[in-house]
Amino acid sequence: MTTPRIHRIGQIVPSSNTTMETEIPAFLNRWSAARDDLRFTFHASRMRMKHVTLDELAAMDADSRRCAAELSDAPIDVAGYACLVAIMAMGPGYHRSSEAALGAIAAEGGRPFPVVTSAGALCDELTRLGHRRVSLLMPYADGLARIVADYVAAEGIEVVDYRNFSVTDNQEVGRIPGDRLLAALGDLDTDGADCVVMSACVQMPSFDVLAAAGQRLGKPVTSTAECTARSMLRRLGYDPGPLVATSSAG
Repeated sequence: MTTPRIHRIGQIVPSSNTTMETEIPAFLNRWSAARDDLRFTFHASRMRMKHVTLDELAAMDADSRRCAAELSDAPIDVAGYACLVAIMAMGPGYHRSSEAALGAIAAEGGRPFPVVTSAGALCDELTRLGHRRVSLLMPYADGLARIVADYVAAEGIEVVDYRNFSVTDNQEVGRIPGDRLLAALGDLDTDGADCVVMSACVQMPSFDVLAAAGQRLGKPVTSTAECTARSMLRRLGYDPGPLVATSSAG
């Protein structure tokens, strides 16, 4: 019997986030379900944030350095910064400097590991998959929603349309039901998009509705959490394969 290889997945998570420690394992365990040679374990460090506002996001981002240092005390193979809007609120392209800075902190701890930000993962995966025109669903207030749309556009991805739910309490964001996301598709312009991002946020749950959304729309759909998991797999040297909605339809 082959002893499975174990990859330790680290996450830098907002203190009020209740989604990424559920959805990242769900995506990765789904991907590896047919393999008996590979297992994942999951390890998190938390940074304080309760309300999705510019001030709290900036303070939280500064705390991400401490989290990277804590994770470097464990034998982590890859880490994800699990807050899209905190990165995007810092200005265009910030995910690159954040990933580099956190990776450098990990290296200082004696065991370097690659760092993926959810913001960078969303843009990178959309680009890799050839999706250059997208529509987005997100929970944020109007100002932050505009920042997210502009950040994505600055990465060369046209935002055809977006809808935001104006929820600023991050615990409440984690309780937004999947039915609300599916219902919002009726108000979202998806005709001109070649992919729909069901959750441009890692706290707004979407794993359970991706397949249904893909079937309803008849086109690719994804989420920030899915893109984060896919980017983690790439950093570990694996091909993430098709999107969940695509493979479910197949």
